Amino acid sequence: MSTNDDGRGLGDFGDFAHAQTPGLLGLAHALTGNPHDAWDLTQETLVRMGERWGRTRFDEPAAYARTVMTRLNIDRLRRFRREVLIAGHHREDARVELVGELDGWLVDALATLTPRQRTALALRYVEDLDVRGIAARMGCAEGTVKAHLSRGTERLQAELARHRTTARPTRPGTQEATSR
Repeated sequence: MSTNDDGRGLGDFGDFAHAQTPGLLGLAHALTGNPHDAWDLTQETLVRMGERWGRTRFDEPAAYARTVMTRLNIDRLRRFRREVLIAGHHREDARVELVGELDGWLVDALATLTPRQRTALALRYVEDLDVRGIAARMGCAEGTVKAHLSRGTERLQAELARHRTTARPTRPGTQEATSR
């Protein structure tokens, strides 16, 4: 088994990948908004980590993997701006296991955010990072992160208010139900 300077072998990477995949996949899903893109982003992150595992000493490999994932996602978003996407056949046979169910309105609301707003909110609420940590992961100024968080939160609150006004079920015994 080959090892690096601190004695960690390549077998340790398998353990690391197995332990970190669920958390990385959850973050990737929050970043991309799409379970299939989330799998791609998670796999690319693990590939990048695996390439460096035997050559680089990581103080916090899990934190480094999340930073790699965030930066890969930013690169992915930049590429999308330059590419013209062609509609194609989507494979429906690929299964993705989600950690928890989200309300449909929330998924729709997250889709209305800009990619950088969604990234900042995902790092804040999924990874529980502060503004400084988010800025470091996204490679931008703290003021920019605050603006993304503020605007993204405002948009989600507006979507929540819209959802609440359009989806008011009437309950038996309430005044709305008895006045009909």
